[in-house]
Amino acid sequence: MSRFSIVLHTHMPYVEGFGTWPFGEEWLWEAIATSYLPLLDVLDRHPGTITLSITPVLADQLDAPGVVERCLAFLRDVRPASHALDIGEHPQLAYSAQRYAEAADALERRGDLIAALRPHVSWTSAATHAVLPLLATDAGIRLQLETGIASHRERFGAWHGGFWLPECAHAPWLDGLLEEAGVHVTCVDWTNVGVREPCRTPDGIVLVPLDREAIDLVWDPRGYPSHGDYRDTRRLTPRAHQAWAVDGEPYDPERGAARARTDAEAFVAGVSDGAVVAFDTELFGHHWHEGIVFLERVLELADVVPVTVGDAAPVPADVPPTSWGTGRDLRTWSAPSAGGLAWAQRSAELQALGGGASPRALRELLALQSSDWAFQIANQNAGDYPRERAQAHRQAFLDALRTPADPDLRNLAPALANWAFIQP
Repeated sequence: MSRFSIVLHTHMPYVEGFGTWPFGEEWLWEAIATSYLPLLDVLDRHPGTITLSITPVLADQLDAPGVVERCLAFLRDVRPASHALDIGEHPQLAYSAQRYAEAADALERRGDLIAALRPHVSWTSAATHAVLPLLATDAGIRLQLETGIASHRERFGAWHGGFWLPECAHAPWLDGLLEEAGVHVTCVDWTNVGVREPCRTPDGIVLVPLDREAIDLVWDPRGYPSHGDYRDTRRLTPRAHQAWAVDGEPYDPERGAARARTDAEAFVAGVSDGAVVAFDTELFGHHWHEGIVFLERVLELADVVPVTVGDAAPVPADVPPTSWGTGRDLRTWSAPSAGGLAWAQRSAELQALGGGASPRALRELLALQSSDWAFQIANQNAGDYPRERAQAHRQAFLDALRTPADPDLRNLAPALANWAFIQP
């Protein structure tokens, strides 16, 4: 039996309360319905197998007042109404409508999603998923690290040093700050470095390289989700429902589930013993409808174990900054295609650290630093939404510097209470 580790990185930028269809908080409702709730069922049946991280900014939203009620309204009212408009022409959508109804039942039954996730979450991340090597100062990095870790401890209890680097973005100068914050182990994408075994930094952090070949069995454009049996997530009805398989036929859920189990068997046979593979949690169920079936079958077939800190060789000299983005470097978030956002983020950070920044200003800074805005701008996959969000947080940050008494930014970083670490 194969023995390897799966890391699921669970993340959503702060969209709760920020816009509606086609962008905004519906992303969160869809992820809850199609990924988080089905995944919880799998984790409950297979506890102690997957290494699960949740970003503090996602936990902030799952824990926000009224979130469960608004998500239920979306699932009970909006989704049935939209299905009713398309189902006459596409009767196969009865399956989709039923899945949303089941998700509503599951959410009502579970209620508190943080409590449901608590037994399974072991890793945390930076407060709002900033690309840490692109921040301007050590103090700014500490703000992201310590706020995120404090949030995790408050919601999930004990933390043993597992940390997901946002976008797997690593640079050697982060290691001392990671160690200072209590990080013991994290994942890196060293595809271009050519190192496959865990390494220990001089500061004591274990860097675990991901098995890119195994990940690409799924993530590659020709990976498993591209098979014709699976539900096509790109071809949509007028009300944005998924009615077809990739091969163009009306979607057949039994055919898709059978293919997922077959691909899971091939995956387990192809993964090297001891490998560490990582995926965005939202891939399973949301972006790849049958991914939850695939994942559970993998857990049934393989000996999947949590990532652990063991023997590790020293980190090679001259390792460059790396990520799992384009080119395995930082260009996805810093190149001109990202709209210069990295420099706006750094400018705001330097202004905040000049002294006198209010809690509201710091929360707006954290929101501005989210990696998602630059990623979505560069990939042109969310219209004007990410640029508008970044500009709005930048302006709100400047306003908060002038008017510290402004109200807080919804439920973002409620655990942020210790300001000492942000001073230069």
